[in-house]
Amino acid sequence: MNLKTYCLVTGAYWSLTLTDGALRMIVLLHFHELGYGPLELSFLFLVYELMGVITNLFGGWAGAKSGLDRTLKAGLGIQVFALMAISFVDAGWGKAFSVLFVMACQGLSGIAKDLTKMSSKSAVKFVVPNGVDDRQQSKLFKWVAILTGSKNALKGAGFFIGGALLSWLSYRIALITMASLVAVSLILVILFLEDNIGKSEKLERDRLLASRYPAVNRLSFARFFLFGARDIWFVVALPVFLNEDLGWSYEGIGGFLAAWVIGYGMVQSGAPAMMRLMQASDTVGASAKRWAAVLCAFTGVISILVANNIARNTVVVAGLLVFGFLFAMNSSLHSFLVLAYIDDDDDVAVNVGLYYAANAAGRFVGTLLSGLAYLWGGLTLALLFSTGFLMINWVLSLSFPLTVPNRTEMR
Repeated sequence: MNLKTYCLVTGAYWSLTLTDGALRMIVLLHFHELGYGPLELSFLFLVYELMGVITNLFGGWAGAKSGLDRTLKAGLGIQVFALMAISFVDAGWGKAFSVLFVMACQGLSGIAKDLTKMSSKSAVKFVVPNGVDDRQQSKLFKWVAILTGSKNALKGAGFFIGGALLSWLSYRIALITMASLVAVSLILVILFLEDNIGKSEKLERDRLLASRYPAVNRLSFARFFLFGARDIWFVVALPVFLNEDLGWSYEGIGGFLAAWVIGYGMVQSGAPAMMRLMQASDTVGASAKRWAAVLCAFTGVISILVANNIARNTVVVAGLLVFGFLFAMNSSLHSFLVLAYIDDDDDVAVNVGLYYAANAAGRFVGTLLSGLAYLWGGLTLALLFSTGFLMINWVLSLSFPLTVPNRTEMR
């Protein structure tokens, strides 16, 4: 295993993730304080999610063509620029112009985040030895889970830092500080990361919208509904509910969401041990189906309790914690499977890009529905929409192969 490269790409991903989470919380709380409603808040993030779809599709192709090191550097550089640009937003600007400007800056941040994510996660395939036997598959799952789980833990820390910085420092200084952190990571990557990681000699342009691996296509569809379900109630509906209905402070909201995402990341990191894949890697597909069913059923129960106003506040807070655990197990399985289903190194970046394009598309739709659902029917409707998405995710998971295919079966 190339530990140096793994540490460099992971560290770069960490720095961007920390600032990405903080930026989201700062923008959400700052503009809510300025009087922006739920639908307007959701629009602030729409371009961010939309650019994620486009970036993953074409970023995967670009990473395969020019090398994942270059797309990683581009992602970090764009994030520095986006953070500096959004720091110039002024409360005296007109609402329409402010929304458009923030949407544009968030769009750049979305490009940065997904270039960095696609590059980092694709690079794992090249630095961690992988094969078709149980031990090698378990090792891949372990290091993918560590990268994904630690990223989400840091994103949670970013939520907390964002809420705290908005209270302790000025809006502008907080964003400039975060830009400096990413700039340091960019310098380290430029100086020490080897060139041409994951560069492909045979690219197929017609594979941008569909994979030659049927299992990857089905997994990508399921990923769309899994992440759409989470963001329908997590992005706008939940923070606004905690503030308006429960009277939580900005620091309290940021801290709670931070703790949720940190715990979610810890569960992801420990998923391989919990599912004992080192002893039973042939049950991966079956595990994905079971965890999808449990997550759907549990979210449906929360929806029913909230709709009937049964211990609503306790149900939302406690339910979110259990939801986070179940969601993390589903997400961790997906992140492993997308790499395990790919047997040709030349296909990695393109297929991972397609998979995360579906992820970003789900988040885009989920973000829009989060604002709309809360506007139309409060948190109850958001939870019902989320349950519907999770039901579709479960149905799609029924088509996953029961085992990780070998190199012949995947073609």
